[in-house]
Amino acid sequence: MRRIARSVLCTSLAIVVVPLSAWASLAIWYRLPDPAFARALVAGLFALLGLCTIVALFSRWRLQAGLAFAFFFIVTIGWWSTIHPSAYAEWAPDVARQVTGTVTGDMLTLTDVRNFDWRSNTDFTEQWTTRTYDLTKLRTVDVFMSYWSGPQIAHMILSFGFEGGGQLAWSVEVRRRVGGEFSPIADLFKSNPLVIIAADERDVVGVRSNVRGEDVQLYRLKASPEQARALLLEYVADANELASSPRFYNSLTTNCTTTVAKMMRAVGDIVPFDWRLIVNGYLPDYAYDRGALDTRLPLSQLRSLSHIDERAKAIGLSAGFSEAIRAGVPSPG
Repeated sequence: MRRIARSVLCTSLAIVVVPLSAWASLAIWYRLPDPAFARALVAGLFALLGLCTIVALFSRWRLQAGLAFAFFFIVTIGWWSTIHPSAYAEWAPDVARQVTGTVTGDMLTLTDVRNFDWRSNTDFTEQWTTRTYDLTKLRTVDVFMSYWSGPQIAHMILSFGFEGGGQLAWSVEVRRRVGGEFSPIADLFKSNPLVIIAADERDVVGVRSNVRGEDVQLYRLKASPEQARALLLEYVADANELASSPRFYNSLTTNCTTTVAKMMRAVGDIVPFDWRLIVNGYLPDYAYDRGALDTRLPLSQLRSLSHIDERAKAIGLSAGFSEAIRAGVPSPG
């Protein structure tokens, strides 16, 4: 019985060592500020340490191996805790500025609202503006799902509609450096900060539908003006906090979907955890099940009507973009 118990314990410890070794090795590879060869060497040595520890757990050297692994893992955690996001760097132009806002009575003033004119993914005219919005005229909330890697993964953008047809879109993005690229794996390991962009739809949505060729879908949400206002102000508060205290983007825990879910909880909405908040391409299914979309239509029909690409390309990135892409998209009323 003692031998069986020891075997079970060693097996359990080995199962724990495997993910810890994998995490530490990848963290070293992605974040150690050394040349690629040095990073590969150190990451490989830690992986080897994990492998040796697993083997040693089933020998008389199990205690020494376990202590050695624990020591080096704690050292890695200590180093990891010293890595903080930078507030200043040579950021890519489209994520170079973090929007901030102030509220005076019912008037919201936003600084650094993005309004780029896109001709291609690398050819654009930069423009950042300061704008004021009357919160008493806020009416709707819509969600855009931009599918860039199959049906499982999408980028989510929330857009707030004002009386008279004005739209203000918000996008939680990776703050890439010039020449940098988005990597879901690398961004699990403190590779890039988070940035919140407020922009015109023809900019932040249009660049995806018309320039990058992504499959963009539009869904109209059931939300009262009071709910829309609370969510918009939560965006503003989060953006202001991010401007003073940068945070890292994380592909699983701090991304475009999880950040919005956190905001919705903060304004009192119940957002129970669901796997579709992680595999966010299925977020429309989640919203439909929660009654947040127009449930008078089957979801399949709603999804069929949600595609905006043809209308977006027909109108181009012009002043009529927001109105044109909503033609035929059902509103919950």
